[in-house]
Amino acid sequence: MIVLRPALGGLPCVLWLRPNRVLSRRGLRRLILVLAALALITAGLEVWQGDVFAPLFNLIEACAMAIALSVAWRAGDRSERITLDAQSLEVQTLPGRRCMRFQPYWVRVLLESGEGRYRLLLSSHGRRLEVGAFLAEEERAQLFRKLKVLLADVQAQPRGGGSSE
Repeated sequence: MIVLRPALGGLPCVLWLRPNRVLSRRGLRRLILVLAALALITAGLEVWQGDVFAPLFNLIEACAMAIALSVAWRAGDRSERITLDAQSLEVQTLPGRRCMRFQPYWVRVLLESGEGRYRLLLSSHGRRLEVGAFLAEEERAQLFRKLKVLLADVQAQPRGGGSSE
C-alpha cells in the first residue's frame, strides 16, 4: 500500500510504503480462536473413536499454528517512509530505523528484473538501495512511476544558490 502526502507550503513530500494487511489484530485473534476450537472439536471426535493421544497432538498443532499466524501478521508491521524535498531524498525503514539519504539531483530510480521479480532501486554515487520489496509487482511499478515524476519535479527546480560544497 502506498500513501502519498504531497508537498505543501515548504513541507517535504512523504511516501509511506506498507504491506497490505487484511486482518486487524482483533480479526487475527478471532481466526486463531476459531481454528483452535476446530482443532479441539476434531480432538474430541478422535478421542471418542479411541485415539487418546489426539488432544495432545491437536494442542501442539494449535499452538504452532497460533505462533506461525502471529509471526506472519507481525511481519506486516514493517514499512518504509520516503521523504523528498529539494535538499534530500531520505528512505527510513521501520521498525529497524535504518535511514539512507540521497541527493535528489543525482539519484536514479531503476526497475530491474532479477530473482523472478522486479526490484525497485534507488541509485546514486555508487550506492544502491532497494525500496518497496514487500509491495506487490503492480504497486512497485506504480511507485516507480511516482518516484520518477516526483524526482523530475525536484530536478526541474532551480537549485538554491549561495552555498559552496
